Amino acid sequence: MPSFVNDAARGHIYRDVTPAQRTIEDQLVEKVVQSFDHTPDPRLKEVMVSLVQHLHSFIREVRLTEAEWGAAIEFLTRAGHITDDVRQEFVLLSDTLGASMQTININNAAYQDATEATVFGPFFVEDSPRVERGGDIAFGAPGEACWVEGNVTGTDGNPLAGARIEVWEADEDGLYDVQYDAGKRSARGHLHSDTDGSYCFWALTPTPYPIPDDGPVGQLLTAVGRSPLRASHLHFMVTREGRRTLVTHIFPAGDPILWDDSVFGVKQSLIKRFEQQPAGTPTPDGRIIDGAWSRVRFDIVLAPSDA
Repeated sequence: MPSFVNDAARGHIYRDVTPAQRTIEDQLVEKVVQSFDHTPDPRLKEVMVSLVQHLHSFIREVRLTEAEWGAAIEFLTRAGHITDDVRQEFVLLSDTLGASMQTININNAAYQDATEATVFGPFFVEDSPRVERGGDIAFGAPGEACWVEGNVTGTDGNPLAGARIEVWEADEDGLYDVQYDAGKRSARGHLHSDTDGSYCFWALTPTPYPIPDDGPVGQLLTAVGRSPLRASHLHFMVTREGRRTLVTHIFPAGDPILWDDSVFGVKQSLIKRFEQQPAGTPTPDGRIIDGAWSRVRFDIVLAPSDA
């Protein structure tokens, strides 16, 4: 078994490192940190100095081999090669390491009863079609119909009219429109809250699906024994002047994958009851549904923009 030396002063753990070797390593860290002394942007300097310190601490703690460093470079190179306008492998890497979720936690501090944020994901596109109140964002995508309704309010409880509600999701086969064709638009759309803050639309009942796992991130998940599956969810992005932009999902209660979500995006407050409706059950808007459908309520509370 290798021996370990615990450096309590710095919180690092080294394996069989002599004082002379540690001095050599310390001197390099100091030299790299000093290279940022003349950085004109203080925030950039703060970030780069901390990055270097943590990166070197990681390399020293695990005693990274040259072969392992080479494998890491090769991994990142493959991630770059597979990335294009539709596929963003670096977002997948950030998501599966929990870095995306942690950044969201930091930048969306809890504020009263404002709806919690979660990961953005790699499949948002700007040019989603507009749907009117009660419209259908499926646009022919396969899946069980789902009626979604709720209110948009501020943390003071007052309704927020005119909030833009952007929605997108995978179809029942676990694929987003852009995975079929970069120009295809289905199972996504946007609408606005009404004068009383209410909104409603038809979507698809969410189902679990794997993140793209045919690239380096998928290979990494396999190597560490993790599943690529995402818990079932429906994406929301809600914007309104004077309010903090909310990027979130809702997750069906009872999904067995909930707490094994591959990108750590599930929060208890975002788990909602998707109530199954038998075939023939009248719909809220009189639509004729061929088969079973579901319905869910999601009331959205937006924090002030300065929260």
